[in-house]
Amino acid sequence: MPHIHVSQSEYPEQSGQADTTVLLTEAYELGDMIKHSAELTSYLTWKQRMEQHEEVKQLKREFLRKKDLFEETERFGHFHPDYHTARDAVFAIEQKLDEIEEVQQFKRAEEQLDEMLYELSKVIAHSVSESIKVPSNALQPTGGCSSGGCSGGCSSCG
Repeated sequence: MPHIHVSQSEYPEQSGQADTTVLLTEAYELGDMIKHSAELTSYLTWKQRMEQHEEVKQLKREFLRKKDLFEETERFGHFHPDYHTARDAVFAIEQKLDEIEEVQQFKRAEEQLDEMLYELSKVIAHSVSESIKVPSNALQPTGGCSSGGCSGGCSSCG
C-alpha cells in the first residue's frame, strides 16, 4: 500500500490545530486507497463466492434453524434434556461450513483485511500519542491493561 507522508508545510494551522477539512480530505483519500487494496478485493471476492455457494446457503439455513433450537434450550442451560444435543448440532454445522474452501478463504481474507485496518488504526493513533489505545478484533488479548494482565508496569495503572 502506498505510504502517505504529511509535511507540516502542507497544512495551514489555525491557532495550533490542523484544518479539519484537510484532515477529512486525507481520510477520504486513505479510504479510497483501502477500497483499492488487494486485501479488500480478496475479501469481497471470497465473500461473494461464499454467498453464492449452494452448499453454504443450505448449511446457513440449517444452521439458523439449529441455532434457534439451541437458543430455546439455552434458557435452561445444562438442565434442559436437549441442551447438549442442540449444542452439538450447531457445532456440527459450523464444522461442515468450515470445511468448505470458499468459507476458509473468506475467513482468511477477512483476517487479512482486519489486520490491515488494525495496523492502519495503530499507526494513526500512535502518530498522535503512544498512549492512545487501539481496539483490536483479536480473540486473545495481547497485553496491557485492557487484557487484565497488567501488573502495574504501564503508564495507565502504575
